[in-house]
Amino acid sequence: MIVVIQRVLRGSVKIGDKKISEIGKGYVILIGFCKEDKEEYLEKMANKIKNLRVFEDEEGKMNKSIHEVNGEILLIPNFTLCSSLKKGRRPSFDKAMEVEKAKEFFELFTGYLRNIGINVKTGIFGAKMEVEIINDGPVTFILNHEDLGF
Repeated sequence: MIVVIQRVLRGSVKIGDKKISEIGKGYVILIGFCKEDKEEYLEKMANKIKNLRVFEDEEGKMNKSIHEVNGEILLIPNFTLCSSLKKGRRPSFDKAMEVEKAKEFFELFTGYLRNIGINVKTGIFGAKMEVEIINDGPVTFILNHEDLGF
């Protein structure tokens, strides 16, 4: 599992000419599931994201979590995160999880985030999307299962 977290002032996703999801302050998260990922990673990653202290407090220090600032998440499935660019000029997607299982993991992960009290909006799994991100900082973090102690 590879998770790219961007702290944002706002974010949205369109499919064609139709805006399907939009958030204000919070995170736009791109998430890709890799073949070796296990379901047990999902809940731990959701809690890690909830408790990250990357929003500024009154003194301008990164000291508050998304939960403390009532932030939202725009969660975007992105299988290209599990690509390899080691050989040649074209990416290999051999490490990406099989589509149906990845879709199931995406839905489970969305549920975990919602169950811990975060307002989550999503892109559409498998769709060609246009994602607008107004990064705040910029502040961007990349997490994977190793960051969870696995």
